[in-house]
Amino acid sequence: MAGFVWPLALLSVLSGGFFAVGVLENHSFAFWYLAWNLFLAWLPLVFVLLLLATIRKRGWTSWPGIGLTILWLGFLPNSFYMVSDFIHLQDYQRVNLVFDAVMFASFVLTGMLIGYTSLYMVHIELLKRVRKSTAWAWIVVVLGLSSFAIYLGRDLRMNSWDILVNPAGILFDVSDPIVNPSAHVLAFTTTFIFFVFLATVYVTIWHLIGAISRQGGTHLLYTKKR
Repeated sequence: MAGFVWPLALLSVLSGGFFAVGVLENHSFAFWYLAWNLFLAWLPLVFVLLLLATIRKRGWTSWPGIGLTILWLGFLPNSFYMVSDFIHLQDYQRVNLVFDAVMFASFVLTGMLIGYTSLYMVHIELLKRVRKSTAWAWIVVVLGLSSFAIYLGRDLRMNSWDILVNPAGILFDVSDPIVNPSAHVLAFTTTFIFFVFLATVYVTIWHLIGAISRQGGTHLLYTKKR
């Protein structure tokens, strides 16, 4: 497991370093939320690691397995949501816009890689239990839900914690576009744009890993059988 955790940790440290330099250079803690968002991006990977340990001992359909799966699904969109943070690049007058762009890219790339790593690990576990087409169908559903969650977070300012503190609000925001689609064009367009982007990147990553594997590569995200 540590084989893929330490590069992600290294990227996280790099992102934190960029943020620290930006604070010193600009005498400002603007963009502090990047660090918070990256912390949230790590949670789905933590939940997946706990889920894999639970699957080995108690099975996926055990209550702990189901609970960890729900937690993973609830927090996974945070990893992908970070790509939308780019809209804040010009919120403040800063010393070096190019540096800020690199800093944002570092945070966004790290968050997305963490999210895709956890998704890949769940995908592998699914392939051990169901047909390939069924596993891919579940991945498509997860990416679709994540894309809609990004809309909820970016445009409606909701977050994963609202699942616990405001479930009624989330239920309304999820159901209303289905009941009244003409009044929620933005919900569908935002969800569609992010879904196409996230799915295309994931398929690319999947095939790159497959190509490396066929060439005899050994530095894959997840190779050991359980």
